[in-house]
Amino acid sequence: MVLQKKKMTKERFLKAFKRDKYLYLLFLPILIWYIIFCYLPMGGLVIAFQEFSPGLGLFKSKFVGFKWFIQFFGSPFAYRLVRNTVLISLYSLVFGFPVPILFAVCVTELRNTAIRKTVQTVSYLPHFISTVVVVGMIKNFLSMNDGIINNFIALLGGERINFLMDPKYFRTIYVASGVWQSFGYSSIIYIAAIVGIDPSLYESAKIDGITKFKEVWYITVPMIAPTITILFIMQLGRIMSVGFEKVFLLYSPGVYETADVISTYVYRKGIESSEYGFSTAVGLFNSVINFLFVFGANQVCHKLTNTSLW
Repeated sequence: MVLQKKKMTKERFLKAFKRDKYLYLLFLPILIWYIIFCYLPMGGLVIAFQEFSPGLGLFKSKFVGFKWFIQFFGSPFAYRLVRNTVLISLYSLVFGFPVPILFAVCVTELRNTAIRKTVQTVSYLPHFISTVVVVGMIKNFLSMNDGIINNFIALLGGERINFLMDPKYFRTIYVASGVWQSFGYSSIIYIAAIVGIDPSLYESAKIDGITKFKEVWYITVPMIAPTITILFIMQLGRIMSVGFEKVFLLYSPGVYETADVISTYVYRKGIESSEYGFSTAVGLFNSVINFLFVFGANQVCHKLTNTSLW
């Protein structure tokens, strides 16, 4: 009986594979990319428990257990790094997550097709601008001597502000520029979800004399709630993964107090100081916290909304 079931399963698999072989072929490069860049490097996590030496390699380097983890949590930088990483991510989530939803709702309410397509296209463009270019634009706009913002402040009679060297402005600059750069592209999936809502629901609501606000609140939002939930869980999974590139290009020792995050600290320790074991341990801690956030958010969302990733 067991052998018969295995044979039937194998036959179904071969039949499905033959039918969808071109889809599997399209998926193959993605699978290879993930194996090479995401799964194979996981073997290097053993470095977090070693006093790694490139000359000795993974198998001969001295095993030190949890030494690097204890050293990190006992350092004066641990609290600052975790605090900055979490705060920047939370601010990005609180201010950045609702914006694509609101934008998608507003865009789908535009009745003029030409205007709607133009607005959508313009909103997507910042996403495709290189991080280096975006940071260059930020530095030009916020320059103390000839930046547009400071020129405007001086025109109004105010004092020029050194935005890029004052720690209290860094998080605002990072979050605001991130929202501007990503809200248009992030709205694509919400627009697709809204377009897929049954039009008869809106027609019935109009017959009942419902207002536009209530139409959005009682029809649009509940219908795209599963999409919002899934994307929210995925966003929480990146809460400890603040974008290294933009932070690295924007920050300086003068703003480390609010700008230094785990990813930049790992870079300085691992690449600049060659403390491979220590930096790997910090990176592993970061990944574990991300996983716990995803798992916890998934469980909570499953209980509250019956929607989850698994």
